[in-house]
This record gives sequence, C-alpha cells and structure tokens, in this order.
Amino acid sequence: MLKLSGLNVFYGPIQALHGISLEVQAGEIAAIIGANGAGKTTTLRAISGLIRSREESIYFEGKSIDGMAAEKIVGLGIAHVPQGRRIFPGLTVAENLNLATASWRKRGMSIDGDLARVYELFPVLKQREKQLGWSLSGGEQQMLAVGRGIMARPKLLLLDEPSLGLAPKVVEELFETIKQINREDGTTILVVEQNAFMALSIADHGYVLEMGEVVLRGSASELMTNDLVKSAYLGE
Repeated sequence: MLKLSGLNVFYGPIQALHGISLEVQAGEIAAIIGANGAGKTTTLRAISGLIRSREESIYFEGKSIDGMAAEKIVGLGIAHVPQGRRIFPGLTVAENLNLATASWRKRGMSIDGDLARVYELFPVLKQREKQLGWSLSGGEQQMLAVGRGIMARPKLLLLDEPSLGLAPKVVEELFETIKQINREDGTTILVVEQNAFMALSIADHGYVLEMGEVVLRGSASELMTNDLVKSAYLGE
C-alpha cells in the first residue's frame, strides 16, 4: 500500500532524512521506532504532504504522491494523527469529528454510521460529545485525535507518538483500540513511537530509525529480540 524509496528530506540546508526506504502492506500494522530526533515525525509529515521531498520517492497504492497537496493526499485515503493531538480546543468533540469528513462528505450525506463507530471504539467521547476540546483530559484528547482520523475514512492511518504524555493504563487501552481498528475495520496502520515495546507489541513488522536513516528492519518479533533494540529501546 505504501512504499518509500530513498526518501530524502531537508529543512533548509539541514538534511533530516537520508534515503529512507520502507514498505507497508495493506491490512497490516507497521511501526517506526527510534529516539527523539531520529526522523520519525519528519517521515510521517513527508508521507502526508506537510513537507516536501526533493525527488519522487513516496508511492501510495502504486502511484507517486510526491508534491501532492496535503488535502489531496487525505482524499486518497491517508489520515494523519499528529504528535501532540492538535485537536481544535474551541470546538466540541462532535464538531472536531465532523470536520474530519470534509475530504469525502457531500451535501446531505449522513455521518451517523461513522460517528457510531468512533463512539463504539471510544465510549467516553460519546459522553463528552458536547464538551469543548480544551476541557478533555490528555487521554480523552488523544482518543479524539484518533477518532478524528477514523472519521476521514482512511485506508492508511498514520499515528505519530500516540502514547506521548499518557498514563501507562491509558496507553495500554489506546494500543488495544489501535489493534481493534486494524483487525475489525481492516485499516492499515503506520505507527511512530518512542515507546518501542508498545509499538512492536501490536505491529507485524517494524523499522528502527537513527539520525534520519533506517538502521534495522524486520518482523516485530525479530526486533523485540534484537540485542541493539533490547538495550537501546526496551531497557534490557
């Protein structure tokens, strides 16, 4: 479904990504792990069109999406849940979710089924439906951010540091829901995480980034038992 082939990204004269190559197959969960500053967020921003690569290197369902506007990429079926949640704090939960349908919704189309699915996955959002975004807890805001991604009807869901700033119990529940979205809805997921254990525990395969380069790749089970990953990212 997604292929990066030698992706190079620059911030002015500074090169942030050095020839990143990876693949995500339809229906699977893939993980990108690495320390802060490794290039994980930049990789997702390049995929979703928020930052441009210098050459053709990003392919979605076999077609190049390099240089395509971010809103067009959303329309193709790629939804990005950014680091830090980035919900609209002055809008209600329902209004935040409603906005995410702009890429596919036409006048008169019902979103009741889409809302019902989000509320099934995150029942607390139903209870908070009329509350403003700023009034939610950190965990609830992250649920809203993921729910907003689901409302875009994605084929591929990009999740950037979904565990950031959340209590361990909330993290466990959130990752169980991510697995549920993949298993029940068939949504392909690419998750970026500093919490390597959680990411690899739900992933089919993964990539390790260091200084803007892929230094390891393999199945999630292989990476979990790799000595470098264990010492650097799993605390063993």
